[in-house]
Order: sequence, then C-alpha cells, then structure tokens
Amino acid sequence: MRLEMAEFPVTDIRLGRAFRYHSGKLEVDREQLKSLVLQDKRIEEAWLEVVVPGEKVRVTGIRDVVEPRVKVDGKGQVFPGILGPVAPVGEGRTHRLSGMAVVVAAEYEGTIRAGLGVQRSAILDMWGPGAEASRFSSLVGLVLSLRLVQGLSELEAHTVIQQAEFQVAKRLAEVTVGLKPKRVETFDLTKVKPKLPRVLFIQGCLTDSHHVHSGVSYYGLPIRDSLATVVHPNEFFDGAFAINTTRCIGYFPITWDWQNHPLVLGLYREHGKRLNFAGVILERIRFETFQGKEVIAQNTAQLASNLGADAALVTWLGSGNAFVDVMLTVQACERRGIKTALVTYEYGGKEGIDSPLLYYVPEADAVVSTGSRDRWIDLPPAEKVVGPYKEIKILSYPGAPVASARGSLTLDARDMIVGGVDNWGRQSWACRAY
Repeated sequence: MRLEMAEFPVTDIRLGRAFRYHSGKLEVDREQLKSLVLQDKRIEEAWLEVVVPGEKVRVTGIRDVVEPRVKVDGKGQVFPGILGPVAPVGEGRTHRLSGMAVVVAAEYEGTIRAGLGVQRSAILDMWGPGAEASRFSSLVGLVLSLRLVQGLSELEAHTVIQQAEFQVAKRLAEVTVGLKPKRVETFDLTKVKPKLPRVLFIQGCLTDSHHVHSGVSYYGLPIRDSLATVVHPNEFFDGAFAINTTRCIGYFPITWDWQNHPLVLGLYREHGKRLNFAGVILERIRFETFQGKEVIAQNTAQLASNLGADAALVTWLGSGNAFVDVMLTVQACERRGIKTALVTYEYGGKEGIDSPLLYYVPEADAVVSTGSRDRWIDLPPAEKVVGPYKEIKILSYPGAPVASARGSLTLDARDMIVGGVDNWGRQSWACRAY
C-alpha cells in the first residue's frame, strides 16, 4: 500500500462563522460544529474553546485527543468502523492538520463504581510543570466540551464521545480539500533492499475481557481475546486504531498517539536506509494465567519468524501483569534468533529509587527507557479553567475528595495528566548517572 500524507500546519485557531484555512490560520464555524455534535440527543450541551501553549489554562475532564484528518483519495475514510463502514484504509492520500488537536472533554460519572473499569478523565496544563510533562501542551487545542445525559452505560457514553470528537476532527480537516499542502510525506513499503535486516514492530495491546470495551479498538472493534495479528503500518495513519474514551489514563496512549505513532514513523523513515520495515504485529497482552502469557509470547515470536524477521522493536501499553507477557515475548523472539529492543516507561516509585520494571528476563539486554510514570509533580494554580469540571477528584474512586480545578495540585504520579507518560518515546529525554 502507498499512502501520501499531506500536511497543513496550524498555528492559530479562531472561532468564527465560517470554515477557512490560510497560511496556518484555521477559522472554525463554532455554531455549525455545535449543531453537528448536538444532533446526537444523548448530548445535553456542547461548547468550544481554544487553548494555546503558554497560556495559564487548565483543561479538565479530558477523554481523548485526536488530530484532524480526512481522506481525499483512496479506499475508505478516516476512522473506519466508527464514522463509516468497515473499509480498508492506508492507501491514497490523507490530509492532516498538524500542530493542533481536538481535545474532547466530557462530564460523565459512569455506572461502574470500582475496579479497572471505573470511568476516569484527565487534565492538561498549557504552561508550567504540567506542560513540561505532556506532549499535548505544545499543540494549539480546540477543546470540545460535552455534557451527556444521565444514566448512559459505559459503552454508550464511549460511543457518544468518540463519534462527536471524530466528526469534529474530520469536519475541520475538510477545510483543506482542494488546497496545496505545506509538505507531503509518502509511506510505501514495496521497495526493499535485500541486504538490509528485516525489522518488525511488535505492539503489545493491554486488553480487558471483563468490560464492554477492552481499551483499544481496531476498525471500531475492541481488541479482546485473540492471538497475534499482522496489520499494515499505514492503517495507523488513517485512524484504524482508537481508544476507550471513558478511561483517559496518563499511562495509556490516546488516539492522537496512534495516529502519530513515533516508533512506526521512526521505522518507516529508516526503511531502505538502515533496515527493511517488515510490518506490524498487534499482540494482545494481559492474559490471566501464566500459560496464556506463554502462549501469546510463543505465538507472536512464531509469527515474527514466519515473516522472516531478523529483528523486532517491541513496545506496549498498560500496566501491571501485562508486562510479563511483553518480557516473555522478548525472550521467545531472542530464542528464535530474532534480535529485540524493548521500549518502555519505568516505574521507580515516588522518589525514583524503586525497581523500574515489574519483571525481567535475561534475554532483555536492549531496553530503552522513556522516563518514569511514578514521580511526584506539583502543579501551580491556573488563571483559567476550560472543560466541564470546576472541581476534580485527585483519586478516581466514588466519594473521593475533590479539589478546586483552578487551585494548586500535588499529584503522586502522572496518571491524571493526559500525555503524562511517554509510552513510545516521542519526547526527548536525557539520562543522568548519580
């Protein structure tokens, strides 16, 4: 498959009465977008606001972040299986509005009251320490705030939120149809150099079979109990992957991350130069038994071997015992002669002195850290709050104490900050020895 990604950078967003794009300036018809969203009667209220980097603004109730894109040539449409029928994507031409994002925030209390499935939202500071912790503070944000009708189930609320944000994102990108892009990048794996090593990308996906949505979906279908699956990397760029919007957790990637996966992009840009990018394996992780973890590890490694991989770049999303599946996969690949490099965040505890990883195998001798998830962070008071919540829960359990969203906050981990954990190495980090 050959995909052209045409880029239209955005440096300024204005809420007005028309849709226009010119020289980095995006004008948005506020009322038309609101009318589009409010066609769904499960949304009681919707409003739009713009946030810019450096502004002392805190956004609350964040459920997802998405980059506006639209297909202008080729099969299917962006966000297949969600905004339209399930049709193959990853070829033709897609337009993207870079430098900006649609940030969807929703007031929703959920029906699950305990456990991993309890609803969660995140915050984002556009300035200060919170901005330094999140990649999304550098983007101009169009915040879409929603108030949902009461009593919606988790899956129904997720569907409402996701369809609203994707409709808005697609409508924004449509302003570029017929315009000349700033630049075009082509993604095509058909040409290979035989002497270069074949490198696969293995993406571990934490799933949860106990809840209606597993956390990650492929063409709108939640990834559940499955063995390893081969997908084309171009599918990432057209929105084939999306997240559960009732649980926005700092150590989970969100839709923007899947659209701009740094490891997929990195391998693509080395294709034909230092390596042959051999494709992507999706690996379902977090099996409940050790046998299940062994089976998925062996299955993934066998599939990589069948695809002729010389090496594999391995990463994951999630937390807890899902990491055992990942390490066993590294071990299984190495024992088949497939050299691996693992990209992962660390734990380390509040002071950075605890064990950085939960599980080890001796074969994992090439590991890249993307920073700590656990470190404390103090957020100063904001001058303005955007989003549905003026008070927020620092903890997610029912009855947890609330704090003023405008006031100073002390967080004992990065879980509450959208983009607060760098899962896949997008941000720049330096290592210092003590």
